[in-house]
Amino acid sequence: MNNSDPIIDIGVNLMHRSFNQDRETVVEKATSAGVAPLVITGTSLRSSQEAARYARQYPGKLYATAGVHPHDAKSCSQETIQKLKSLATQPEVVAIGECGLDYNRDFSPRDVQRRWFGEQIKLAMELDMPLFLHEREAHQDFVSMLKEHGAPKAVVHCFTGTYAELKAYLDMGFHIGITGWICDERRGKPLRDLVRNIPLDRLMVETDAPFLTPRDLKEKPAEGRNEPAFLQHILQAVAKCIGRPAEEVAKATTETARAFFGLQ
Repeated sequence: MNNSDPIIDIGVNLMHRSFNQDRETVVEKATSAGVAPLVITGTSLRSSQEAARYARQYPGKLYATAGVHPHDAKSCSQETIQKLKSLATQPEVVAIGECGLDYNRDFSPRDVQRRWFGEQIKLAMELDMPLFLHEREAHQDFVSMLKEHGAPKAVVHCFTGTYAELKAYLDMGFHIGITGWICDERRGKPLRDLVRNIPLDRLMVETDAPFLTPRDLKEKPAEGRNEPAFLQHILQAVAKCIGRPAEEVAKATTETARAFFGLQ
């Protein structure tokens, strides 16, 4: 089922190599499925530049974020921050991120992660732009840093945390991004129970494609690759969990995303 109005995917890793052969087709399929616009996630200076460049070819249909993911923090420098700053002034760039802390995999040392997360929070505040945030097993440091900087508006992307973590984010005025994790029969159960606690005006939906493919899709995609076209499926799951009509959830999450990212 497609809703009459398109819904917004706030997090697509469209510059990922798995889309190299058919990126344009993926965008077209999403549009046909009623998923538009898409916000392309930047995770390093290079991927942010690529995302902005690609989004520029689809004005009003694609947007981008500009930031350095905690995994890539070790490659960050003041020069990187300056380049992100100039990139963020481009009209297609709508948020700073994906940035944050990841203590699960520690691909970058934790002190290095904290340093460059702090610089990106400052950048978002200086430019009056929202933050697109990543947090994994680092909740306490993550929250204290955001509080310390008096963080601007932010969305916690791909939320899979606890009730206490959710409450902390909502109390700070943050928005919450929900992915296909909610469709996972076993791992998604806690999220299915929690999602009803998110006010509709703080809720946004995302695929995080090509990752986090909904495990309950009837037609399994080739090589298990997730696509923005599957966002309608995720939206249905979210609506079911909160006991509201899908059309209402679609309208609310889209209005919320438009206002949050300042999309026309």
